[in-house]
Amino acid sequence: MDHRPNFTIAVIGLLLATISCLPSPTSQSFFDFGSLLGSGSGSGSGAGFGKWVVLNQEEYVEKKALYSMKAAGGIGGKTVDASLSEAEESKIIYTIDPKGKETTTTFTTITAAIAAVPEGNKKRVVMELTPGVEYREKVFINISKPFVSFVSDPMKPAVIAWNDTAATNGKDGKPFGTVGSTTVAVESDYFVASGVVFKNDAPLAKPGAKGGQAVALRLFGTKAALYNCTIDGGQDTLYDHKGLHYFKDCIIKGSVDFIFGFGRSLYEGCTIISVVKEVSVLTAQQRTKSIEGAIDSGFSFKNCSIKGEGQIYLGRAWGDSSRVIYSYTEMGKEVVPVGWDGWNIAKPESSGIYYGEFKCFGPGADAVNHAKRVGWALDLTEEQVKPFIGTHYVFGDSWILPPPKSGEKAGSTATASSNSTGTNTTTSSSAAGPTAEASSSAEGPTAAASSSATGSNKTASSSAAGPTTAVSSGDAGSTNKTASSSTTGSTATASSSAAGYNTTTANKTTSSSAAEATTKTSSTPATPAR
Repeated sequence: MDHRPNFTIAVIGLLLATISCLPSPTSQSFFDFGSLLGSGSGSGSGAGFGKWVVLNQEEYVEKKALYSMKAAGGIGGKTVDASLSEAEESKIIYTIDPKGKETTTTFTTITAAIAAVPEGNKKRVVMELTPGVEYREKVFINISKPFVSFVSDPMKPAVIAWNDTAATNGKDGKPFGTVGSTTVAVESDYFVASGVVFKNDAPLAKPGAKGGQAVALRLFGTKAALYNCTIDGGQDTLYDHKGLHYFKDCIIKGSVDFIFGFGRSLYEGCTIISVVKEVSVLTAQQRTKSIEGAIDSGFSFKNCSIKGEGQIYLGRAWGDSSRVIYSYTEMGKEVVPVGWDGWNIAKPESSGIYYGEFKCFGPGADAVNHAKRVGWALDLTEEQVKPFIGTHYVFGDSWILPPPKSGEKAGSTATASSNSTGTNTTTSSSAAGPTAEASSSAEGPTAAASSSATGSNKTASSSAAGPTTAVSSGDAGSTNKTASSSTTGSTATASSSAAGYNTTTANKTTSSSAAEATTKTSSTPATPAR
């Protein structure tokens, strides 16, 4: 029996049902069935309808994405994730003033302010710390209290300090251990800090001394961002424990393994300082298959500076697949020629360790010293380093937002971001006003890029690449304006500034060192005991 008529009717019914479910066409009449069905001669029969379906699907997806999020931003231009968007739109300001009178939004201690944050919090709680004041307290933010920010003045930062070590006894008479020694512990997500000093001021232990671990800051939550902060301590200063983290223009001081853990973190424009005259180790990264989630971790240092005293190792392997990358980073003469240590890994060349450098400079990275690096460390190519040198490494497009300045209240959503590659390059960006965005990028020797956006619904972007190149773009005035500039050419430093709600100012300049390399002895110092 021939079922073709019934089949044809079914197809037409399905076609009409499909059409009725789609958004209205944007470029042709809904009832132009001849065009929709591709009637007429030629091989394009049916192409009109297919094209219309594709266009409407794209429009639907675009509008769904646009209207499902209420706040613009994200350092890469993508829409902020839904929970963060909601939190940023319902911001609360807490004032932490040791001499103030306690109210529902004013507290004399940070601990009291955190206690006031409700369980399951869904609002951004900005805790304004009094510039120049030292808060002597041990701070803990529970996993149930996300969206907390600590904000002070980078020029006169507030200090949060305590002095426990791993050997300090708790109330139960037992030693705290490394985790318990922490001055500020953050286990919640979406933590932000700007212009704050996190300090463990316990007496500096000799490298390798038992119980000498003294953590200043521990990050266990994900999507945490720190701007213009100082993390100051000795052994185990920064426990980059777990999660996605972004550090911009921060100072980190310590002695042994003072950046450690299995976080997946980008350190951009940071200064790393060894504070001991003996041997120090900057990183102890714990990437391994034996801990759930740890295999995706790793530390990336871009446009940073390494300095201090003694002899400095770039890192040693806490995990069998430890991963650390330094790119465009200035390395002082204190960096040991071998660079890295396998620690207790029997065969680091085959265990999965991933240690690499790309276009680093300074006495510790010159040709003579770099030639003596351990054989299992990598000289990365441009393609190999790409996954590690942008905020995409920490999936930052949807969650990295500049923090509010100290003293600012809720208002607009301005975004400023900058990106640079290489040495002797400058990038800067500025954003001010509601839903303003500014971004800039620079790549190459003596290249400069700057951009500015002011007002409502504005965007300014700039890009520069090449020798002695400069480009800038700006826009101010009425709404819905866009300004962009681009020029091409090649290596770098970066600075960015933003004005308005949800903005920050961060300036960083890095240039190739003209100092001559200091010759080291041929003997390699052993790393301290843990």
